[in-house]
Amino acid sequence: MIKGKKLVVILPAYNAEKTLERTYNEIPFDIVDEVVLVDDKSSDNTAELARRIGIQHVIVHEQNKGYGGNQKTCYNKALELNADIVVMLHPDYQYTPKLIESMAHIIANDVYPVVIASRILGKGALKGGMPMYKYIANRFLTLSQNILMGQKLSEYHTGYRMFSGEVLKAINYNINSDDFIFDNQMLAQIFYAGYDIAEVTCPTKYFDEASSINIARSTKYGLGVLGVSWLYFFNKIGLAKSKIFHEK
Repeated sequence: MIKGKKLVVILPAYNAEKTLERTYNEIPFDIVDEVVLVDDKSSDNTAELARRIGIQHVIVHEQNKGYGGNQKTCYNKALELNADIVVMLHPDYQYTPKLIESMAHIIANDVYPVVIASRILGKGALKGGMPMYKYIANRFLTLSQNILMGQKLSEYHTGYRMFSGEVLKAINYNINSDDFIFDNQMLAQIFYAGYDIAEVTCPTKYFDEASSINIARSTKYGLGVLGVSWLYFFNKIGLAKSKIFHEK
């Protein structure tokens, strides 16, 4: 625990056998209470390895539910375990688990209820090998999102996020997409509910085993991001009433 609060790490996994153990070994277990891994019907031995290295809760989807669908199972299980703080960490070793402690202190001390690890602060993205087209798209989308949602995040597209249990219970993330746009829907829901989000600088690593999506999926994701941002804007000014913001 940290400050008397239960901390649960969730690992949404898909074909993560080559990087899972490296990721798991860097988790700070002096403050982390439990780890949940959800295997989204991998074609490798991710689930078997997870059990072998000692992950307490391993859930295997019988059918692939997508990145968002995987996270829904992760968060639902974490809340079932009565987590006070939940950190979503990709098991592909693109983000260092060593930041968990710093991020957790922000929430445990009631400074912010949500913390995301930014690859843009400190120039970590390009230093870590982010492709230039992804970097440019990230900056364009983030600027558009900040304008439409009235915020000032350095990026919305990191996969390294930590939430208080209170926030997860307050938003209806289960109604969101099962695809990659889930992440942005969730941040929009959090802002719409009136919560603030903190950012910490995070290095990142791009290598062959790290997960990534191709240009076609990236384009679909980018259009989806803009759609979520406009939907947020129209809901805020009263011209729309979307279920993702108004149903719980």
